[in-house]
Amino acid sequence: MEINKGNTVQLNDFRKVYFLGIGGIGMSALARYFNSIGYEIGGYDKTTSPLTDELVREGCIIHFDDLGTNIPNNFCDNKITLVIYTPAIPEDHRELGFFKSSGFTILKRSEVLGLLTQRFKGLCVAGTHGKTTTSSMLAHILNKSPWGCTAFLGGVSTNLNSNLLINQSSEFAVIEADEFDRSFLRLSPFSSIITSADPDHLDIYGDANHFLEGFQLYAEKISQDGFMIIKKGLTFKSQAKTISYSVSNNKADFFAENIRIQDGQFLMDVKFSTYQWNSIELGVPGIHNAENALACLALLVCMGMEESQIRSGIQSFLGVKRRFEYIIKDDKFVYIDDYAHHPQEIKALIASIRMIYPNKRITGIFQPHLFSRTRDFMGEFAHELTKLDQVILLPIYPARELPITGVTSESLLEKIENKDKKIMDLDRVVSGFSITECDVLLTIGAGDIDRIVDKLKEKIEEQLFV
Repeated sequence: MEINKGNTVQLNDFRKVYFLGIGGIGMSALARYFNSIGYEIGGYDKTTSPLTDELVREGCIIHFDDLGTNIPNNFCDNKITLVIYTPAIPEDHRELGFFKSSGFTILKRSEVLGLLTQRFKGLCVAGTHGKTTTSSMLAHILNKSPWGCTAFLGGVSTNLNSNLLINQSSEFAVIEADEFDRSFLRLSPFSSIITSADPDHLDIYGDANHFLEGFQLYAEKISQDGFMIIKKGLTFKSQAKTISYSVSNNKADFFAENIRIQDGQFLMDVKFSTYQWNSIELGVPGIHNAENALACLALLVCMGMEESQIRSGIQSFLGVKRRFEYIIKDDKFVYIDDYAHHPQEIKALIASIRMIYPNKRITGIFQPHLFSRTRDFMGEFAHELTKLDQVILLPIYPARELPITGVTSESLLEKIENKDKKIMDLDRVVSGFSITECDVLLTIGAGDIDRIVDKLKEKIEEQLFV
């Protein structure tokens, strides 16, 4: 449902912003941005979280019950209050109903990001996988350089300890271009990286062809004065200059080779045009991170950034929370938490782990995310999870969905060929875990599996350091 057309709204017309779903990773970044430039901020979310706690400390007015018509008085003037909502807010939410019936200007988060990309030269990162890490890395490199940037990120950057970066003097903004709900079609990118286009969100798009059609429409939105940096093999057309990159196809315009671990450092060599940059050091390991870094490198080379600044930024990037995040890194045991929730993401994760930790026993605790995604990719999930030494499945995290008959973790478990496999709930995973079962532990998923990370860490450290 379209409530307002974002391109008819002027943000300067408002002095207050009210967020429905303020605690989301993307919504909280917007709230912090508007708060930082002088708007009064309020809003609702279903539950408290570290993000909402931080917003409250910064002066935002937040509550956790649907107040219906009893909105705080200072946000009741529809002439000066802009309402921003996330698609996760249900249609029958009473506060949303109040705003709709009371003449407020109501925009989706994606519409507001679209308005913001018109204020900056938007450097957007799209793709089924890798966009959060790639956009965070791009923002970090820019932030360390004289160019600077503002950034709206879909994860918490370890370097920034934040999902928002503000630089009022920079002309650039890094924005994660989310394909969910076709949100990225509201952006106006100056340049863009497209990391991947493996079909996903088929509950929204219907089928793979319509999903790819969405990416093509996005590619057409990139400015003719900018660049489209695209993974080799993708065939989207754009009015922008198109540059390909790859870690596997040497026909790409930018090609990374000799990816290796040397003296404890993760290195790659890059060839492009008549140039070769050797021994580029990555601050975060993994083949997928080498690919993400290559995409950033390609864009910044095309834009004219100096080699030393690019190298320094890539080397000093520390990653994103829940993206290949080391929770424990000890000679005796390694524990990594990762947001992977698509078969291709799991494939990249396991391949990187096998490269870094050959001959180690790897256990993966995986929480499937969405009934529809589990249904659409059940065979692919089973194929990738079979590559682990031990698989522990959690019940499917439903998020916004109702159950689908026959789609369960039990049905996925049957398809996994690994003999060491089982289903457990969150609490039993923690209470029963023993480090004698593996050398490397992975928690994998985009639901609420992160609730057990600290508990698992504590349990493992009790066993490691007795």
